[in-house]
Amino acid sequence: MNPADPHLAKTRLLDFDAPSIAKLIEERGWAELHRYNRIGAIYDFVRNEIAFGYNRADDIPASAVLADGYGQCNTKGTLLMALLRSVGIRCRLHGFTIHKALQRGVVPELVYPLAPSEILHSWVEVETDEGWINLEGFILDAHFLQTLQKEFSDTESLCGYGAGTDCLSAPPVSWSGGSTYIQKTGIINDFGTFDAPDDFYLKYRQSFGFARDLLYRHVLRQWMNARVRAIRRGVLPRVPGLSRPNHSHEETNRAA
Repeated sequence: MNPADPHLAKTRLLDFDAPSIAKLIEERGWAELHRYNRIGAIYDFVRNEIAFGYNRADDIPASAVLADGYGQCNTKGTLLMALLRSVGIRCRLHGFTIHKALQRGVVPELVYPLAPSEILHSWVEVETDEGWINLEGFILDAHFLQTLQKEFSDTESLCGYGAGTDCLSAPPVSWSGGSTYIQKTGIINDFGTFDAPDDFYLKYRQSFGFARDLLYRHVLRQWMNARVRAIRRGVLPRVPGLSRPNHSHEETNRAA
């Protein structure tokens, strides 16, 4: 491993030298796997063993995400990058914003109007033997996604409940050597690539404001995580006026 390579370097957020991460790598034996299987095993771990959920902030270290045992696009991406770099896989972050409608159903209706219209989003780009690929499909764990597929079996397009896809019945989320996606249809702005999440969050931060940031950290995210757990059990919070969600932002907003 070349520590001077910016796509392999350790950073404050990509703290793959943390004891908990080093122990995980050793216990799983990921470093001994063939490159293709190395990427796939780590991807599957982050996707399904780190459940979908909301951490206290986007810019927390990978070791903190691992300790929480859950995360969303940005925090699970940080952990994925740290694990990949720890076994010599080059990776970088691609930053975006997504429409807040993608979070509808997870964000309680009472506070949904207070949410920023655009939410900070990212996926991980990984260098494989075939070139660079995009990994976004790790965000929703399989159990959570299967609940959405069962509930919305009569539609392929969904922008809500944490998903943004036009192929809900069979979204490209499983590792097969190519790009994976699960929130792509909600993307609004493209900020380009960054060597590390640290660089991204230095330049872009979620515009909650001080009061709403405190509300999110101490009240709202616990409420959202409770709703995520309910969805995973098959109990979906209803979105008023929206009986059959789709990825039309204007239609979703009219239901507010």
